Amino acid sequence: MSGLDTRLRSVVGQATADALAKAFGMATLADLVSHYPRRYEQRGELTDLSTLTIGEDVTVLAEVASAANHSYGSGRSAGNRLVVEVRDARTGSGKLQLVWFAKHPLTWRKRELEPGTRALFAGTVERFNNKLQLKTPSYQLLDRKGEGDDAVDPETFAGALIPVYAATAKLPSWRLAQAVRIGLDVLDVDEDPLPAALRARERLPELLDALRRIHRPESFADVERAKHRLKWDEALALQVALARRRADAVRAPAIARPPRADGLAAAFDASLPYALTAGQRVVGDELARDLAQDHPMHRLLSGEVGSGKTVVALRAMLTVVDDGGQAALLAPTEVLAQQHLRSLRALLGPLGQAGELGAADASTSVALLTGSLGAAARRDALGRAASGEAGIVVGTHALLSEGVGFADLGLVVVDEQHRFGVEQRDALRARGREGTTPHLLVMTATPIPRTVAMTVFGDLETSSLTELPGGRRPITSHLVQPRWVGRMWEVVREQVRQGRQAYVVCPRIEVSETDDPDREPAAAATEVLPLLADGELAGLRLGLLHGRLPAEEKDRVMRAFAAGAIDVLVATTVVEVGVDVANATVMCVLDADRFGVSQLHQLRGRIGRGEHASTCFLHTALPEGVPAVERLRAVAATSDGVELARLDLQTRGEGDVLGAAQSGARSQLRLLRLLADEDLIAAARLEAQRIVEADPELAGHRALRVSVDALVADPSYLEKG
Repeated sequence: MSGLDTRLRSVVGQATADALAKAFGMATLADLVSHYPRRYEQRGELTDLSTLTIGEDVTVLAEVASAANHSYGSGRSAGNRLVVEVRDARTGSGKLQLVWFAKHPLTWRKRELEPGTRALFAGTVERFNNKLQLKTPSYQLLDRKGEGDDAVDPETFAGALIPVYAATAKLPSWRLAQAVRIGLDVLDVDEDPLPAALRARERLPELLDALRRIHRPESFADVERAKHRLKWDEALALQVALARRRADAVRAPAIARPPRADGLAAAFDASLPYALTAGQRVVGDELARDLAQDHPMHRLLSGEVGSGKTVVALRAMLTVVDDGGQAALLAPTEVLAQQHLRSLRALLGPLGQAGELGAADASTSVALLTGSLGAAARRDALGRAASGEAGIVVGTHALLSEGVGFADLGLVVVDEQHRFGVEQRDALRARGREGTTPHLLVMTATPIPRTVAMTVFGDLETSSLTELPGGRRPITSHLVQPRWVGRMWEVVREQVRQGRQAYVVCPRIEVSETDDPDREPAAAATEVLPLLADGELAGLRLGLLHGRLPAEEKDRVMRAFAAGAIDVLVATTVVEVGVDVANATVMCVLDADRFGVSQLHQLRGRIGRGEHASTCFLHTALPEGVPAVERLRAVAATSDGVELARLDLQTRGEGDVLGAAQSGARSQLRLLRLLADEDLIAAARLEAQRIVEADPELAGHRALRVSVDALVADPSYLEKG
C-alpha cells in the first residue's frame, strides 16, 4: 500500500507520471487524488453540445448520428477522411463533427462508430465550414468493447456517474480516471488529517472513503457527502495556518506606543475643522489599544471609498511619533505616494512643518522617498529618515531598497495592500529597532466580505469604516451604451461651465500592434485626449496622466488639476486610489467592461468628495445580454461597497482573490467556495483556534501538520496580503 506522499512514478509508471507532471504539475499520489472531477456525466444522458466553446479542450458524452468515409485528392496527395456526426439526443440543440484523416479508408473505425454508439470523445473544439469540430479526437466507447484508441476499462466507468476531469488533448479524461483508480486501489491513509472528534461531531466520512466517493460515486449524494468532507480538509488546513501566524505575531516583541494626552496626536485632533465620525473614533480606539501593547499590532483597515481611512491612519502614526518613533507609509505608485504626501501635509498644517518657518512648537516633518527622486533629494530623504528628523516617511517600493534606514521605525502602514506581498511588507518591518518588530496597519479601500476577511486576511485583526464623513453628496451612476455617448460629453461640458471638473479614464495608455485584430481595441488615453480636444470637448482645458510619464510631469499634472487649471483629466487607473479633488464631479470610464468591479468602485470614489452632486458614467460598446454588461449594470445600480465586494468575488473567483492567478500556481482551494461555504469556514476558524491554542506545534496532529505545511509552502496562496 502507498501513502499520500508516494511519488507517482511508483504508482502509475514513469510515462504516465511524466505526462501528469507536464500537464498538471503532479508529483505525488496526493496531487493525483486531489485532482477532483470537474463534473459528472450520467449514464443515459448526453452532454449539451450547444454549450461548447471554440479553443476549449473538452470531453463530451455523445451519440453517433452518422459516419461516412470521403476520399480527396489524387496521386501522392490522395487521402481519406472519416466524418462522424454526433448529437445530443437529449436536447436536439447540439451537433458536433468528428474528423479523422488517413491514407486508406478508415473502415474499422467507421464500423466501430456506427449510428447509435455512445462514447466519450475528447479533443479541442474548432470551427470548420461554420460547424463545431473535433479533429482526430480520442474516444472511449461506453456501450461495448471496440478497437478504438483506448480499450474500454469497465472498472473505470463502473458507477452510475461517469467522472469527467479537467484534461488536455494528449491526456484525456478517461486516462486520468484510470490513473486515479490505480492510485485509489493502492492508497492507504494511516492517519486522518481531521481530528476524530471533529469528524464525529460533523458526521464526516474518513478521508479515504471521501476520496473514493468523489472519484467513483454511485450517486450525486455520494458526491455531495465527499465534497463536504473534503471542503473541511481545505478550510481547516487554511485556518490552522492562519491561526499559527496570528499566534506567532502575538509572540513577537514590539515597543509599546501608548497615547499621550499632550502630544501631536491630541494637537491634531484639536486642529481638525470637522468632527470625526463615530466609526473613525471606534477604529482609532482599536488602533490605540493595539499600539499600547508590547507585541506588534497586525491589523487590516478596510473602508468605503472616502470613508476617512487616511485620517485614522495619520492619528495612529502621530501616536507613534509622540513616543519618539517613526512611521512609514508604503504606497504602490508614485502618483499615490505624491498624493499621500500632499494630503498628510495639508492635514497636519503647522504640525507637519518641523524645521520650517511657521511650524508649530511641537511638530514633525513628512519626507518622500520614491524611485524617481533626483540624487540630492534622495540623499536628503534618506538622511532625514535615518536621523529620525522625519517622523513620517511616505514612499513606494523604494522604501524597500538597500540603504534605507530609520532611527526608530515603530509603525508600517501599507496602503492598497493587494499590490504588495507579505515578503515585501515584512522587508520594511525588518527595519525596526533591533530585536523588535514594528506595528503593522494594512489598508484597503474595498470593503471585505466576511469570508475573505477569514481567509485572505485571516492572520490580521480587522477594522472597518462604513460611514462617510458629513457633507458628502451621493454619486449617481449610469450605464452608457453607444447611443448615449453624446449626452455623456454634454454633461461634462455642462459641469465645466458650472466651474466643476471631470475625469475620463481609459483602460490603457496607447494602442499596441499586438492587439487582437478581431476585437475593437480598448480606449487608449494618448489617443482619446486629442480626439476629445478636437471634438466633443473642444475648447476645454485637457490634461493627460498615465504611469509612463516622468514623475515630475505626473506631479505637475496632478497639481494643476487639483488647482483647477485643468478642466478634464484624461487618465489611466493611476487615479484609481488616493486622488482627492473635491471639485471633480464627473467620472467617465471608457470601455468600463475592461475593468473589474472593485476597480470601478474605486474609480467612482474619486468623485463625490465635495459639496456638489456627482455623476459616474460607465461606458461600454458591448451589446445587451453580455455578462460584462450585466456586471456594469449591477455596479451602476448600487454604491454599497459590501454588496459590490461580494459581486467582485463572484466575478473573479477564489483563485484570483487568493493570489493563485497572479503566480500561475495551482490553487490549494479545489472545492471550497468563499461565499457559498461561509458557515463552514467560520466553523473551521473556531476549530483551528482551539487546536492551535492547545497544540501550537501540531505535535499531536501529524497528518494535519503535513497538510498545513504543504499549504504554507505555496507562497502564492497565503501571501496575498
